[in-house]
Amino acid sequence: MIQIYHNPRCGKSRTCLAFLDNSKQDYEIIQYLTDTPTHNELKSLLEKLNLNPIQLVRTKEKVWIENFKEKTLSDDQIIQAMVENPILIERPIVVKDGKAIIGRDIDLVASFLD
Repeated sequence: MIQIYHNPRCGKSRTCLAFLDNSKQDYEIIQYLTDTPTHNELKSLLEKLNLNPIQLVRTKEKVWIENFKEKTLSDDQIIQAMVENPILIERPIVVKDGKAIIGRDIDLVASFLD
């Protein structure tokens, strides 16, 4: 089943969710701000995305700038920062068949779901 890590306050996330609605495919919504992924779940998600942890961080978020930007962090510390501050997680993330993409570009989402 398709999963979408969704933030209802994010326009790109809402657009991706509307696309999924129109695709007529079954999917599960994970509201990651309230149902925060664990450290291990984020590690697994990063593997599916084929990204390093810093590539999943919204580095322009105030929380990142004020608390982490000037620090040298290990991958595990970056993941832990996202667990403790899920607003830092880039969105939306679409997962299907053991792979994932950041769904900010609907054309990429469409290709990914085909």
